[in-house]
Amino acid sequence: MNGDPLSVPSREAVGAAQAAGAVHVSPITAWEIAMLAARGRLVLTRSPTAWFTALLSLPSVALAPMPPDVLMASATLPGTPPRDPADRIIAATARAYGHAIVTRDSILIAYGAARHIDVIAC
Repeated sequence: MNGDPLSVPSREAVGAAQAAGAVHVSPITAWEIAMLAARGRLVLTRSPTAWFTALLSLPSVALAPMPPDVLMASATLPGTPPRDPADRIIAATARAYGHAIVTRDSILIAYGAARHIDVIAC
């Protein structure tokens, strides 16, 4: 969304998911983006609200479901899950729906390397 370069595998994964009409974004991502921007840990080219709205306006991008069972599953993830609640919810969502996570988050990438989630580093 900011025009940052993406790895070839992440571009291919997103392209394939778009072609299948299945790019899903966890609703908790909206909160996480706003928090990171507010803390100065993420520099956006627009406000977090405008950024997230633009993301959801892209073809084949939709909010992933976030029902109570996914939220509860985030409390009992296997192995050594991320400590950050938002990352845990993202991981639980990916596990529940069989989604791969495209991310730069080193903790989620490590959790994927432990084979608990499917992660594609971007």
